Amino acid sequence: MLTRGRRRTQVAAILGVATTGALLLSACSGSANGSDSTSGASEDFTYLSFAENTSIKDTLTALSTGECSDANSQAKLKIDNLAQASYDQSIQLKAGQGDLPSLLASGNSPQIAKDLNKSGALVNIGAELGEMGLDDAIIPAAKSTIEALYDGQVYVLPTEFNVEGIWYNKKLFADNGIEVPTTWDDLVAAADKLNAAGIQPFSADGKDGWPLTRLVGNYIYRSVGPDALAKVADGSARLTDSDYVEGAAKVADLGAKGYFGPSVGSIDYTTAVNQFLSGNAAMFYMGSWILGNFNDPEANKIGNDNIGFMPFPAVEGGKGSADQLAANVGVPLAISQDRYDEGSKHWLGCIARNFGAQSLKDQGVITGFKVNGDVGDVPPLTQAVQDQIGKTTDTVLWFEALFPPRASTESQTNASLLVTGGLSPEEFMSKIQAELPES
Repeated sequence: MLTRGRRRTQVAAILGVATTGALLLSACSGSANGSDSTSGASEDFTYLSFAENTSIKDTLTALSTGECSDANSQAKLKIDNLAQASYDQSIQLKAGQGDLPSLLASGNSPQIAKDLNKSGALVNIGAELGEMGLDDAIIPAAKSTIEALYDGQVYVLPTEFNVEGIWYNKKLFADNGIEVPTTWDDLVAAADKLNAAGIQPFSADGKDGWPLTRLVGNYIYRSVGPDALAKVADGSARLTDSDYVEGAAKVADLGAKGYFGPSVGSIDYTTAVNQFLSGNAAMFYMGSWILGNFNDPEANKIGNDNIGFMPFPAVEGGKGSADQLAANVGVPLAISQDRYDEGSKHWLGCIARNFGAQSLKDQGVITGFKVNGDVGDVPPLTQAVQDQIGKTTDTVLWFEALFPPRASTESQTNASLLVTGGLSPEEFMSKIQAELPES
């Protein structure tokens, strides 16, 4: 399983890594469309993984000797690894040489899979699952997220499904007579009350920046609407528009009041987690990958039963909804069209039916697959998040999800300056907008 720090790195990496799609587009389109990949004997079913990610390969290995043993007898599972830092370049070269493996981590950036798919190198997983009668194997919330990331198509598998929101200390809320906020104004009022009682309202990793920009993005989604940042990506809106700047201004206001604590720019991920789990902050915006920390009794000093989860609240009069959780799908997996034979087809069906339960049972990881079968005892907080996911049909992305790498870096680098007064909201948004392509 990814380490806690690596999970954070994984999410940050997904936010934007430079890609050179032209290399593979010119090289792999012919091989992807020119062979009959479903004829003849099945080859080995080779999975190419990030070397740093052990949870997916452990789940696949368990399936190969269990629920997917029949698929494994037809096409034996083999696992290869590449370092995450060099993965994108390596996979582009493999695509150009017609040497993609059967199953592969689709890259650090969504653009990698988009380029591979555009060249005809990837299996249309959504269509294949439909032919197998497994249309419901990917849960609606995960499907919505995949479609938002990949131009409305489903050609990757969701090995995780991380929803994001605000975790809160139930006791601190109860002791101060605070109801769970449902609107932004309620959230600010709760923070005011906590601060007046001498309690730091929010813990945040300002050093890496992205936990702060997540707040900006969520406010914009709630205020402008779920297509707000897609409009920025296609050039029909700009981050410097007043309704977008408002999102940065609202988060900057929290910082100006000191609600992220002193020296937020020097607080890293681990410190922010510890602040919340030691009871030194009442709220913590983070994704559901943090459940591993919450379920660790040595790390969690406030107790699992004392942690609640709330979606990012609505903005009064806004066009978005608190039901639209920010989400990502972990390390998405793609399937090579060139190697899509009967063995790969059997593996796809078995993964779709069984990966969710196997991963939850063995790794404690919530995936984007429907969970079939007995998974044993699930920690209550994990179950609560699963229940929230089950009620979710539409999701939104994170702030930088559709940004190119330079804009993502600009956003995260300057986030702490936004909340400490080093940059005005207008300056913050202008710096990011300057790194976006002009349409």
